[in-house]
Amino acid sequence: MQKLINKTEKIFIAGANGMVGKALYRSLKKNNYLNLLTPSRKELDFFDFTEVKNWFLKNKPSIVIIAAAKVGGILANSEYPFEFLLENLKIQNNLIELSSLTKVKRLLFLGSSCIYPRDCIQPIKEEYLLNGLLEKTNECYAIAKIAGLKLCESLRAEYKFDAISVMPTNLYGQGDNYEPELSHVLPSLIRKFSLAKKHSKENVICWGTGKPMREFLHVDDLAEACIYLLENWNPSLENSPKDNKGNSLNHLNIGSGKEISIKDLALKISKILNYKGNIFWDKSKPDGTPRKILDVGKINQLGWSSSIELDDGLRKTIQEFNNINYELL
Repeated sequence: MQKLINKTEKIFIAGANGMVGKALYRSLKKNNYLNLLTPSRKELDFFDFTEVKNWFLKNKPSIVIIAAAKVGGILANSEYPFEFLLENLKIQNNLIELSSLTKVKRLLFLGSSCIYPRDCIQPIKEEYLLNGLLEKTNECYAIAKIAGLKLCESLRAEYKFDAISVMPTNLYGQGDNYEPELSHVLPSLIRKFSLAKKHSKENVICWGTGKPMREFLHVDDLAEACIYLLENWNPSLENSPKDNKGNSLNHLNIGSGKEISIKDLALKISKILNYKGNIFWDKSKPDGTPRKILDVGKINQLGWSSSIELDDGLRKTIQEFNNINYELL
C-alpha cells in the first residue's frame, strides 16, 4: 500500500528539544526522513500567533507533528493548574489553526492517556473519552489535551483537514525530566534510587501506597508508532479503526499493553541499581489514578506494536541517567 507521506516531506517537529521531540527526530532520521524543521522555543515563540504564522508562511512545512507541551508530574500539575491549562491551549491552538490555514498536508497531535476518566473501565478504549470525571490532580492538563484532540477531530469533520491524534501511555527514556518537582513517577524513582545508591543511603521514601497500576512505553517506541501512523493511518477510509458504534476514530491509543504496580516498578529499579537499602511508602502523598492501562488493540490491528521490553528500556534509561550530572538536578 502506498504511504501517506514521502521521504521528501518538510516535517516540522514542534517541541523538538523535548524528550518526545528528540525521539521523533532520531526515528525520522533513522527512517530516512531528512528534511526536518526543528526550531527551538527561542527561535519560535509558540505563544505568538503572528510569529508562528510568519514562520509557517516562510518555511512551508507539509507535515506538522505537535510534541510541544507543558508537562509535569502530580506535584507540578496540582500546584500550577492555570499554567498547565492556558499554556497548552495557546501552544496547540496556534499550531493547529495555522497548520490548517496554511494548507499543511498532514498533522499529528500528541495527547496523553490522562485525557480518559479517572475511574475508567480497564483496559481503556478510545471510545471511553468523556465518559466520566477526570483525575483531579491533572485535570487542567487533561482538559487542554482533550481540547486539542477535539480541535483536530472538528477540523477533519468540517473542513476535511487531515489531522490525527495519538494518546500515548506513560512515557520514559532518553531525555526525560528528572527535576524533583516536575518529573513523572518513573524518572523520579530512577533519580531517588540512583542518588541513594551513590551516597549509600539506608532508606528511600516513595510517594503514596505503591499500589496504583501503570503502563509504560519507551519514548523510542512512541516515535516509531507516530511515524507508522503518519505513513499508514487514514481515518477517512472505510477500513480504518472504528469505535463501538461503528464511527471512525480520529485518535488512537499508543502503549505497550502491559502494566506494573508502582511498588513493583520501584523494586525493579532498585534491583537493576543493586540498591540494598529499605524502601518506605509515604501514604500521606497522593497515589493519583488507581489503575491506567490502554487498550492498544486498534493500533495493533493496523500493524504496529511496541518492541522495547520494560526491563531492557529501564537498564538503558538508568545508564543514560547515570551518564549525566544528576547531582545538579
